[in-house]
Amino acid sequence: MAGGWYKDGAVQEQIDADVADAVAQLKQRQTSGPSLSHCEECDAPIPKARQEAIKGVRLCVACQEEHDKTMNNRAGFNRRGSKDSQLR
Repeated sequence: MAGGWYKDGAVQEQIDADVADAVAQLKQRQTSGPSLSHCEECDAPIPKARQEAIKGVRLCVACQEEHDKTMNNRAGFNRRGSKDSQLR
């Protein structure tokens, strides 16, 4: 069903593009290499289970949570805002 300013399938294309962007961001942030035994931020010991579960881990859980909070705050800008307004 075509309507107004957007073509058929435009909503699905936007969803697919958003998912692809999120996957690309996660791949960029993925760590590799040997895990550290102590956090590089606060020097707290990193549990062995965390080192084995996450390859290349560099932060303890507390520091990782803080890091994730700051990363989520940066993602507030919707660069597809103009598209969103056309789809309504």
